[in-house]
Amino acid sequence: MQVLSVNTARVEHFVATSGQALDSAIRKRPREGRVAVGLLSLDGDEQADPSVHGGLAKAVYAYPQEHYAFWQTVRGQAKVEGALQPGACGENLTLSGLLEAKVWIGDVLRFPDCELVVSEPRYPCFKFNAHMGFNQAAKLMAQSGYCGFYLAVRREGSIAASEAFELIPGPREVGIVELFKAKMKKAG
Repeated sequence: MQVLSVNTARVEHFVATSGQALDSAIRKRPREGRVAVGLLSLDGDEQADPSVHGGLAKAVYAYPQEHYAFWQTVRGQAKVEGALQPGACGENLTLSGLLEAKVWIGDVLRFPDCELVVSEPRYPCFKFNAHMGFNQAAKLMAQSGYCGFYLAVRREGSIAASEAFELIPGPREVGIVELFKAKMKKAG
């Protein structure tokens, strides 16, 4: 398992393809070198709406790189041009080798200089549609279960692209996929 990219963004104002004006930090961009990991976020990262993003339980958002081919395909079908780069799903950490089905609440991701604890799945909102460039993106995330997961900071430090990490199993009571599907069913 490896970190392919560490991504951050500041809150910015943008106009979606629908014409809707938004403030968001969903447009994450890869960072070079080591990035400091604090209790509330990565250095240089912001959240536009702290009522649903950020805080102690959602300091860092991780997303599997393995899902990028799916998103590239559905964006193409929706006639949205451009290749997706790491961070394009709004994640701070683009990971390889760890899918949602293998992740449980309380699992620890141990990196060489920090430790992060899995806290909950990411639930899509309308800003994901706007950022991905088509109105069905959030619905497709709900249907596919390709949600990624939030992490709380257990041990502050730093993190960098290309680092390997270890998954330390937690209590294994509630899985990311199970929790995500239960909430999406209730919301739908």
